[in-house]
Amino acid sequence: MALLPVSEALERLLDGAEPGGSETVSLREASGRVLAAPLHALRTQPPFAASAMDGYAVRADDIASLPALLSVIGEAPAGKQFSGTLSHGHAVRIFTGAPVPEGADTVVIQENVRDLGNGEIEVVEPTTPGRNIRAKGLDFRQGDLILDTGRVLDPAALSLVAAANHPEVEVAKAPLVAIIATGDELLPPGSNPGPGQIIASNAYGVAAIAESVGARVLDLGIAPDRTEAISARVQKALDAKADVIVTLGGASVGDHDLVHGVLTGLGMDLDFWKIAMRPGKPLMFGRLGKTRCIGLPGNPVASLICAHIFLKPLLAKLGDRPYSADIRNGILDTAMAANELRQDYVRAVARETADGLVVTPYTVQDSSMLRTLADANCAIMREPFAPAAEIGSPCRVLMLR
Repeated sequence: MALLPVSEALERLLDGAEPGGSETVSLREASGRVLAAPLHALRTQPPFAASAMDGYAVRADDIASLPALLSVIGEAPAGKQFSGTLSHGHAVRIFTGAPVPEGADTVVIQENVRDLGNGEIEVVEPTTPGRNIRAKGLDFRQGDLILDTGRVLDPAALSLVAAANHPEVEVAKAPLVAIIATGDELLPPGSNPGPGQIIASNAYGVAAIAESVGARVLDLGIAPDRTEAISARVQKALDAKADVIVTLGGASVGDHDLVHGVLTGLGMDLDFWKIAMRPGKPLMFGRLGKTRCIGLPGNPVASLICAHIFLKPLLAKLGDRPYSADIRNGILDTAMAANELRQDYVRAVARETADGLVVTPYTVQDSSMLRTLADANCAIMREPFAPAAEIGSPCRVLMLR
């Protein structure tokens, strides 16, 4: 099978991916979810003319000439309405959020009032009509469209939904991703590795990438290099109705690379498994019924770079979530050699300067080096057969964080 260009591989992987419908969840469960239907206000906010400050509700014509002496006839704390009507020469002590009394048309802040005692105040600074009053419906009115389909429910949006009196919302179903690490050499973090063993790390980064676009993650742990062990975990993923199964390692064609055989034995229709990219050449993709199967490389950097490029947009599409890769133009501050036949993703650090985004690639790019990836904030995207680049040459970068 010939090496597939990255753009074609991504197109094939996304082909036919559709959102999985919607569900209704409480506001406590809605953070980061995507609205599946337009949302209209169930109430008016504020529901009455409300004081925006602590002070005194007065009639503006009573304080046209200063200083103005007024009699305080009552109090309006938040949550309580003054029951009477304000007439000339009177004031009502009022607090932020309280309804403005009938007859009042402005609020004098308490700093501009002198309390004379005996129920009298003296207003010493001018205030215009309507000042420090939030008009009824200033934010929204009952029936207003407050959020449209496709909005990600961030903190501000969630607060707006709550203020509009919605206890729950209809959201797009979050896709379920089952992650299966493979390899006899792998042990979980906190273990004491024996000779030839290493700590499994890829699943944590891949899960975080999946969750960053709203997916749910089912971590099925580490499967040893045995057909029955891998098959059992794949079956668990299918029983859980996973939208995507992600395997880590074992998807190539070595004697101990069993994932491809297990999945095809269960009926997977293989689409591709070799991509013209570095790192990440042995990436597998196929369909097992309605479930999409992605075999990521075992090398940690290759696994995470491929997850950024392929898994992230797939999950966003399945979750009906707006998404586009953050690709920017930069300027190299280090010369780079000519590229070979694969599209290269070179770990680098990009920094904003007065001249634009200046990008420094790391000298060593081994796909096992996670520390370099953790320090990098981008990857320089070099097209196949790109010529050598001098200092100051333009480049395209995929921002990773």
